[in-house]
Amino acid sequence: MSVSRPVGDLLREWRLRRRLSQLDLAGEADVSARHLSFIETGRSRPSREMVLHLAERMEIPLRERNGLLVAAGYAPVYPERPLADPALAAARRAVDLVLSAHEPFPALAVDRHWTLLASNRAIAPLLAGVSPALLRPPVNVLRLSLHPEGLAPRIANLRQWRRHLLTRLRQQIEVTADPVLDRLLRELRDYPLPAARAENAVAAVPETDYGGVAVPLRLATDGGTLSLLSTTTVFGTPVEVTLSEMALESFFPADADTADLLRRLATGVPRTQ
Repeated sequence: MSVSRPVGDLLREWRLRRRLSQLDLAGEADVSARHLSFIETGRSRPSREMVLHLAERMEIPLRERNGLLVAAGYAPVYPERPLADPALAAARRAVDLVLSAHEPFPALAVDRHWTLLASNRAIAPLLAGVSPALLRPPVNVLRLSLHPEGLAPRIANLRQWRRHLLTRLRQQIEVTADPVLDRLLRELRDYPLPAARAENAVAAVPETDYGGVAVPLRLATDGGTLSLLSTTTVFGTPVEVTLSEMALESFFPADADTADLLRRLATGVPRTQ
């Protein structure tokens, strides 16, 4: 977020993004609509506490809250450290423990831009055939999934999975207003649907209906087709920017055959015919 703009402009922009009227936000924040109007027009300078209070009521991400504070003339209050920082060692151990405990099923950790931060050993066997260029750090998980030289040619329900990922990304942009994610969305949207290759052609499969609760990933491997359901885990009440933006993506087998195949992939045992 640019902090060269007045804090009132930025607060108004977030209010409109949250589809709130001044009266709505004033009621939720327990302030007068007149005072809120004065803040947005620059006639009144909000206190540090008021900036944080309004940001909390609008559920603005911590990174953007820091930007609002700077725009209002205050110092940021939420620290931001790289995951390798010793101060986050305990959090990193917790992440590694969760990822490892999920084996033999795949799991990974990503940042706010879907950059891969960590993964468990069950991820590597699924990446056979992916272009080495897509695996050079920093690895973007969405690009890896939908790029024609990534996993896309082996995703049997590619249209369904692509629609699911793009919808998630649009929702994330709506919440965060992140320009990097907006550029990523435009990039992914422009990817052509890859033509099936003769040596590893993947037949399209009917879309599976889980009642809107989940969308499966149907991924072809040398051992057979995996059917995976995913869940997203975030830290509950983080007060650190990096942790607030981290998400754990855990994949679960949607059927017994997938569970068996994942266990075999983890041990290197070929599938029995």
